[in-house]
Amino acid sequence: MRTVTLNNGVEMPILGFGVYQIPAEETEQAVSGALAAGYRSLDTAAAYRNEEAVGRAIRSSGIAREDLFVTTKLWVSDAGEDRARRAFETSLRRLGLDHVDLYLIHQPYGDVYGSWRAMESLHREGLARAIGVSNFHPDRLVDLIDHNEITPAVNQIETHPFHQRIADQKLMRERRVQIESWGPFAEGRNNLFTHPVLVRIAAAHGKSVAQVVLRWLIQRDVVVIPKSVRAERMAENFDVFGFELTADQMAAVAALDTGTTLFFDHRDPVMTSRLGTSTLDD
Repeated sequence: MRTVTLNNGVEMPILGFGVYQIPAEETEQAVSGALAAGYRSLDTAAAYRNEEAVGRAIRSSGIAREDLFVTTKLWVSDAGEDRARRAFETSLRRLGLDHVDLYLIHQPYGDVYGSWRAMESLHREGLARAIGVSNFHPDRLVDLIDHNEITPAVNQIETHPFHQRIADQKLMRERRVQIESWGPFAEGRNNLFTHPVLVRIAAAHGKSVAQVVLRWLIQRDVVVIPKSVRAERMAENFDVFGFELTADQMAAVAALDTGTTLFFDHRDPVMTSRLGTSTLDD
C-alpha cells in the first residue's frame, strides 16, 4: 500500500475505507470485509454512530494494531477543551482502542480553538498519533494554523471530479497539510458513473469508472476513503495501483471541475447554523 507522510512523520495509507452512512448493524460486517480485502485504514466518526461496530471488526480481524490506521472525529456539540477530551475518551472506549491514529475536528464550528487545545494535549500524550480537521476552507485552516502550536496533519474535504479543490490543495501543500477526500464519487451525482469522459478513460484501461476516479485522486496525492458494503466493490476499489492515467487523461478529468460543491457550502449562514447547533441526539 502506498502511503503519504504527514507533517509529523506519521505514515498514512493513501487509500482507506470509510463507513459514513453505513448503518451500525451493517458496519461490523462491512469493515470485516474491507479488512479481508486488504484495507488497513479505517475512517469513522462519533456522528456516524458506528464506532463500536468498527471496534468489533478490528478485534475480530486478528490484525495487529500497529498495522492499522484508525481515524475518528469530534462532533460540533462536543466542541471545547473539556468536552472534546471527554468526547475523545468516549470514542476511544467505543472503538476499544488505547489510541487512534488520526483525530479530526469534524466541522469548522463552535469552540474550535478549545477543541484544538484539547487535541494538542491528546497528541502530546500519544493518544492521537496525528490530529487534523475536516471541512475547513482555506481561511479557517490558515487562521487555525497561525494561532496554534500544532499544524493540522490532515484536512478532509469534499473532493471529486466535479469539485476538485485545486487551489485548496495548493495552499495545503504550502502549509504542510495533507488533503483527504470525502465523497470521491460525488455519491453518483452529475451522472458520474456514466459520464462519457470517465467511461472512455475506464475503457482504455479495462477498469471501472470508480477505479479511474480513485486512481485520479491518488495520482494527485489525495488520500481517499471510498465506502461500499459489497465485497466485490471493496475489492474493485482496492485494485487501483496496477495502472496509471496518462497526462492527457488527467487533464481530461481536470476539465470536469465545476469549482463548486455538489452538497452544501460550509460558509452558507443557514448551513452554518444548522450544523453548528446540531447534537448527536438529533
